Amino acid sequence: MALGTTDPTAGMREFLRKRGGCAVIDGGLGTELEANGADIKDALWSSKCLFTCPGLIKKVHLDYLEAGSDILITASYQATIQGFESKGFSREESESLLRGSVEIALDARDTFLEKYPAAPCDVSKDEINSKKHSILVAASIGSYGAYLADGSEYSGDYGKEGTLEFLKDFHRRRLQVISEAGPDLIAFETIPNKLETQAYVELLEECNIQTPAWFAFSSKDGVNVVSGDSLAECVSIAISCKNVAAVGINCTPPRFIHALILSIRKVTDKPILIYPNSGECYDAEKKEWVASTGVSDEDFVSYVSNWYEAGASLIGGCCRTTPNTIRAISRALQGV
Repeated sequence: MALGTTDPTAGMREFLRKRGGCAVIDGGLGTELEANGADIKDALWSSKCLFTCPGLIKKVHLDYLEAGSDILITASYQATIQGFESKGFSREESESLLRGSVEIALDARDTFLEKYPAAPCDVSKDEINSKKHSILVAASIGSYGAYLADGSEYSGDYGKEGTLEFLKDFHRRRLQVISEAGPDLIAFETIPNKLETQAYVELLEECNIQTPAWFAFSSKDGVNVVSGDSLAECVSIAISCKNVAAVGINCTPPRFIHALILSIRKVTDKPILIYPNSGECYDAEKKEWVASTGVSDEDFVSYVSNWYEAGASLIGGCCRTTPNTIRAISRALQGV
């Protein structure tokens, strides 16, 4: 399903209207791949699975669709041409892997939608109809810090490489390849600072990207983005681009989300998306999550109606959330 390029925001609002006013984004991909046996302790993280176990990526996509997701995010968050080349892939092979991340998600959507017209007779008509709604595929683009795999996506401190032209050069071809692969959306995720926000906006315009986009920022204090830059300023830069269909927050502890939604609402009336992490802490050096630092699925989902009432209309989960989390979110949103 395309949102349309003349007015992506209107297209997103129409998508949400057809979904009853709110939609469900999927949950953590890398951590769910790991839970299914994938080894992702690597600089490429979940993107390593694009060449080691692409079938497992499709399985996880399907698990999220079965759980009630309306939007799939591709396994390209840490997929970069530079990262693949560092593993010995050629430029052509690296670009093929980028396209593959979108193709796997599109294939999962097709497989899922083909399943329900032939559903067994003991499945209710309402259940079949609910499964056959349009599903969006959002192609993930992580920050430069995600490529570095040193935790700097959670600080926005890129040192001497933190210049506008450097970041544009780094992301340019990746953005072009992923957009040409045919996703419904480009998902700029875990954006840590104002500078990278500006780089994305300029690239969308300079490269004449027609695919609608969303911008998702991360915060560790519930006020600013992780670099300390003003969230309101970052959102204002993002919405200056006509391609932007929605803005919001991802990979941020649930306890901060409500205040962040209210802050965004003061700046824009575009649809707001939120997909927090489980609240757990990540050790970038060990490349593992610190146990017992997050919230349970039940506690996570208890926030959902408040987030919706505050103004979020696209709600899902990020790292360490699971299909069970998304299933619970879907059920909670059916009651709002």
